[in-house]
Amino acid sequence: MPVAIITGASKGLGRALAEALAARGWDLVLDARTAEVLKETAATLAGHGTRVTALPGDVTDPAHRSELVAAAWKLGGVDLLVNNASALGAEPLARLEGLPLDGLRRALEVNVVAALGLVQEALPLLRASETGTVITVSSDAATEAYETWGGYGASKAALDHLAAVLGEEEPRLRVWAVDPGDMATDLYAAAVPDDGDPRPEPASVVPAFLRLLNERPASGRYGAPSLLEGR
Repeated sequence: MPVAIITGASKGLGRALAEALAARGWDLVLDARTAEVLKETAATLAGHGTRVTALPGDVTDPAHRSELVAAAWKLGGVDLLVNNASALGAEPLARLEGLPLDGLRRALEVNVVAALGLVQEALPLLRASETGTVITVSSDAATEAYETWGGYGASKAALDHLAAVLGEEEPRLRVWAVDPGDMATDLYAAAVPDDGDPRPEPASVVPAFLRLLNERPASGRYGAPSLLEGR
């Protein structure tokens, strides 16, 4: 069966995507920082009859990234790597004049450096797969200027560019940066705690990711709303 590594998989979009893949028969290696929540998620997904390896840890730790790839190798390889784990840089978000520089460094370390580090670790196995794929979870803040979203948006813009270059350098792979659009996630709640407007659940955008996996378009940046609308 195909094997996927998904970071930030204990809840939100990571968990919703993991559940959809498990239902399709994928074997999974899941990462998150909160061990108990990740354990519960893995137990639920294992109910689909697939193999699920849950490894709590921080993606900025090189040893943890190596552990994730080694676990996937034991399951048969890496067909899909989803860099979903993200850090805001400040909670709640702050204007650039007051953005803590240590927070910005954390956002860049998690969202960019760790994501590339995991790709580098997994590349030999991705190249060996007939359907080797990398998905980096982006944001509209990577392309639009929203007040207080500067640090997070800058990190996602950098991640988008890395994904674009990787797609050029690895033509046999599919490399997609995917903007999922607005979602009701803990990350958004931490970013803007006073915003009580309803937002779609993460599971509602998963069909966009599945469409990419089914149709395997060229490497590039895609928006989930457009994919859901059939464009």
